[in-house]
Amino acid sequence: MTEPVRVRRLSDQEGQRLQRIVRRSTGAVVRYRRALVVLASAGGNSVPVIARLVKADEDPGA
Repeated sequence: MTEPVRVRRLSDQEGQRLQRIVRRSTGAVVRYRRALVVLASAGGNSVPVIARLVKADEDPGA
């Protein structure tokens, strides 16, 4: 079985910037969703949890 893919540990500055993007949610939808995915992954969430969070498919090739 392969290891789950996770983002690297975020610096405080990176985390704060991503949180601002998610809190504002006034920009582009793609940017908001990407920030949400990165934050969720950095927080240790699994792919199925992140997929449900952003209402996406677990397998991007599906």
